[in-house]
Amino acid sequence: MNKVFQNAQEAIHDIEDGAVILSTGFGLCGNAENLISALEQKGVKELTLISNNAGVTDDGLGVLLQKRQVKKMVSSYVGENKEFERQFLAGELEVELNPQGTLAERIRAGGAGIPAFYTPTGYGTVVADGKETRDFDGRPCVMETALKGDFAIIKAWKGDTWGNLVFRKTARNFGPIMATAGKITIAEVEELVEPGSLDPDHIHTPGIYVQRIFQGQNYRKPIEQRTTRPKP
Repeated sequence: MNKVFQNAQEAIHDIEDGAVILSTGFGLCGNAENLISALEQKGVKELTLISNNAGVTDDGLGVLLQKRQVKKMVSSYVGENKEFERQFLAGELEVELNPQGTLAERIRAGGAGIPAFYTPTGYGTVVADGKETRDFDGRPCVMETALKGDFAIIKAWKGDTWGNLVFRKTARNFGPIMATAGKITIAEVEELVEPGSLDPDHIHTPGIYVQRIFQGQNYRKPIEQRTTRPKP
């Protein structure tokens, strides 16, 4: 099976309106820059995006919000995006907020074939509204359901043509669990190598979870909040 595509546009050829997409990134760190840009250019709409955050107003997933391509966001932290705020307060965007650990576990459960789990996080808050609750050893818990996607768009540092992936430091974030939870996982990498070039002990995501891979280009790697120490 040939998993290698020439570019992001080819890799997303069958993503249509209404798709559910898992998208990596912690802030803007680890965003699938080429794939997000390709989705913007293709103009697909009514998307449901599952991502830790919604990018910033003019970058990351924020560009899809700006173009009104997103119907629903399933996220944890959304405080850096003014357009997200505007659409949400105007009733133009569906939003499902999750505690960050719960979001990660819902995605991991989706990839592991676990339909639901219980967690004490969120009990007694609006997060638990309408959800089943149950006590375990005297501790009340909320039932959370798994998250899966039609597609997962992920960014890795290195990958081979079989789809084995290596992430770099913080940019790993949600990548490995999202790769398991997408029906079709599309990976863009900074360096695409031949099988056998990666140390097996350093592979974070085995190629069995990746259906498409390509070498990305022109990475900007923006930082949403740059903080530096003053010079002496």
